[in-house]
Amino acid sequence: MKIIILAGGSGTRLFPLSRTCFPKQFLHIAGNKSLMQQTIERFEGLADPRDMVILTNSDYLFTVKQQLSEIHAEEAHIVCEPIGRNTAPSIALAMDYCMEEMGCDEDEVLFVTPSDHLVQPKEAFQQLIRSGMDLVQKQYILTLGIVPTRPETGYGYIHQGKPLENGFVVESFKEKPNKETAETYLKAGSYLWNSGMFMFRIDTMQQEMEKYSTDINDLAKQGYVAMVKSFASLPDISIDYAVAEKSARMAVLPMKDIYWNDIGSFDSISEVLQDNNGDAINGDVLTKDCHNTMILGSNRLICGIGLDDLMVVDTPDVLLVAHKGKSQDVKKIYEKLKEQNRKEISENVTMYRPWGSYTILAEGPGYKVKRIEIKPGGKLSLQLHYHRSEHWTVISGTGKCTLGDKTVIFRENESTYIPIGVKHRLENPGKIPLAIIEVQNGKYLGEDDIVRFDDVYGRE
Repeated sequence: MKIIILAGGSGTRLFPLSRTCFPKQFLHIAGNKSLMQQTIERFEGLADPRDMVILTNSDYLFTVKQQLSEIHAEEAHIVCEPIGRNTAPSIALAMDYCMEEMGCDEDEVLFVTPSDHLVQPKEAFQQLIRSGMDLVQKQYILTLGIVPTRPETGYGYIHQGKPLENGFVVESFKEKPNKETAETYLKAGSYLWNSGMFMFRIDTMQQEMEKYSTDINDLAKQGYVAMVKSFASLPDISIDYAVAEKSARMAVLPMKDIYWNDIGSFDSISEVLQDNNGDAINGDVLTKDCHNTMILGSNRLICGIGLDDLMVVDTPDVLLVAHKGKSQDVKKIYEKLKEQNRKEISENVTMYRPWGSYTILAEGPGYKVKRIEIKPGGKLSLQLHYHRSEHWTVISGTGKCTLGDKTVIFRENESTYIPIGVKHRLENPGKIPLAIIEVQNGKYLGEDDIVRFDDVYGRE
């Protein structure tokens, strides 16, 4: 069995925690590991990292690598999609990769899962997967359905039909319903939430794509390299629309006695974090007489008094305040910000790079101040700027600076100046992280004022 983990989404419903530069699958929302890391560890004992394929995009490549190394799962395969095209093209690309790059036969079983869900306990989840193997070998495409606990309008539903061994035939898939319809589904007892997880043999899915998604199938037949090259030409369509809703081979396994949360909204986060009073508090937060309120703090003290049914999400550059139950509308705010071309949707105060990270401490007309941290052995590209000068001061560690045709070593409390238009590079030759304060001066301080001449990470 190969595990296909979909890790390319942007998580717009969790803005401002989730940004396009660092979406929710990489966040530490529940526990001390990211959602993606928890997804990988969920399959320990069922599959080794070398039997896992992480589907993401090139913007997240180094973040994925870093998070894999943190949990010693470096053997996992990483496939970068050229452009986002939803789950149907992604699954087809993964099938080609498994056969051509991993040597899988057409009867290999694939388990496809999002990277940003919570599922507990692991042992019961793995046993459920094992129990569905017979149906998969009988050429069914198996999906996992969540037993609903409330009339949820934010999920699609699966109507289960006649019973099979360990599961049910899928009668139909249902779109996200209104409240009245969701209540009807809950009372009927034969409807499940759609988890977005699928298990199938490669040849089974190929046959169904040949019937119902010929454009994707025709390109997939040309092989992995051809598919990567022409991936942008494929339709932006989910596997539900492309295959599942049309196929007569669909079966569903109900996830009984297993906790599932898609972390798809702040209401979902509140469910995970809430205490006996319905409050969900995280960070440096002090409350008095608050009820059914979620407050997520970051790096400053937040005090709440007499708050009821509110969500407060604080980040260094964005504060979100909303009524409980309105978390699905966060996406509407996101879309407005996108229309205004606001940098907050794509940037964060702290940005991660292959060599480490930087945090913007202050900025204004003509200046910007950053704290830059470089991992041991990390190095920035050899670069220059046309519109700004830079002044570096080491606060911890040892830095190696290339400046023009000179190379210098500078240590704590030592500094160096980078004039406009001079080639330079900063690297960490030491064994501990290098931290510097960078002060930029110039009329234009955008991150795109970088001309790279050499980069060990292959960036343009």
